[in-house]
Amino acid sequence: VQLVQSGGGLVQAGGSLRLSCAASGFTFRDYCMGWFRQAPGKEREGVASIDKDGTTTYADSVKGRFTISQNNAKNILYLQMNNLKPEDTNMYSCAAGRCSGLDFRYFGYWGQGTQVTVSS
Repeated sequence: VQLVQSGGGLVQAGGSLRLSCAASGFTFRDYCMGWFRQAPGKEREGVASIDKDGTTTYADSVKGRFTISQNNAKNILYLQMNNLKPEDTNMYSCAAGRCSGLDFRYFGYWGQGTQVTVSS
């Protein structure tokens, strides 16, 4: 099982970024997929998830700004981030597991993480 992330980087407040997560070694559609973020010294926070039936869940802090989607044919998960704010600065990771809200403890497979930095 492998999750390889791309995207991220530095952007000014109000800007946009798209994160990608290419999955291999498992049947993509059999899992709930999610995005999480973690700042140094803080607990991992759920950002968004998409379940096997396409149901999406978002953290209140990103609703209306972030969109999670996936391409099942290519086994790629996306996170489109619009109207970014300095407080979105974090290390973002994709994950595969079982949807239970945005509880990271139910996700067993993780990407390598990618840094998103939003300047004010």
